[in-house]
Amino acid sequence: MYDICCIGHITLDKVVTTKSVVHMAGGTSFYFSNAIRNMHVKYALVTALAESELHIVEELRGKGIEVEVLPSVHTVYFENIYSENQDHRTQRVLQKADPFTVEQLLNINARIFHLGPLLADDIPVELIRALAAKGKVSLDVQGYLRKVENKQVIPIDWQAKKEGLQYIQTLKANESEMEVLTGFKDVRKGAQVLYEWGVKEVVITLGSMGSVIYNGRNFYNIPAYVPAAVIDATGCGDTYMAGFLYQRIQGASLQDAGEFAAAMATLKIQSSGPFTGTREDVLSLLANTEKQMVIPQ
Repeated sequence: MYDICCIGHITLDKVVTTKSVVHMAGGTSFYFSNAIRNMHVKYALVTALAESELHIVEELRGKGIEVEVLPSVHTVYFENIYSENQDHRTQRVLQKADPFTVEQLLNINARIFHLGPLLADDIPVELIRALAAKGKVSLDVQGYLRKVENKQVIPIDWQAKKEGLQYIQTLKANESEMEVLTGFKDVRKGAQVLYEWGVKEVVITLGSMGSVIYNGRNFYNIPAYVPAAVIDATGCGDTYMAGFLYQRIQGASLQDAGEFAAAMATLKIQSSGPFTGTREDVLSLLANTEKQMVIPQ
């Protein structure tokens, strides 16, 4: 029995800028696994990728991460093309991996399953239902809001959201994802709708404005911590969730878990690549770094 099991595809990311073309591993499962590996928790990753990318898994195993690999004809392959303006990105999916099935995960048991779909058909609702019968389910909703048409990534709403969300203990969404799901820009209204649909802990991340957690009774306003430098925001949300779920499994309150998670994300943004820090690094930052927060009204 694992404390936490993450289920999601590792991606091949091709990042094209005006200055370079870089190939790297990515995806929720990749960044989450790296972030949680130094925490005191029994953890496993379940992923699916092609044989040609097994070296990525071997590197994770070399860091002490337990990985179960399911077969897939292809590895998910994202191409991100940036113009001179880094805020403008064209995203294409050149390959898709095979979806996860209920049968593949029958023998995996965990107290918390963290799901990191990258595309709308990665993880079917029947798998969410099956996992919820065995443990608590945490979901990063991002992938359900993307589908691929002619290799282009098209933003969509999650058609099965009301069916799927009733099985979710913890949902992570950023403010734009929350708006797509609920129709509300207002963080509190959006969080309340998601709770009404069955989510027990709604986590809305607001970038440099911090985050808000709602459990049906209280809103917890989580500050952002001021980074020494902003180097690379890729994987910050996944790092946040690794910290949050690690703290929750240790029995931390929502406020304390959120602050620990935010501090982890701040450490991550200060360097490129996945999080490499320890629990002690996070506690040091919590003790020594100023908070910045705008309370959503």
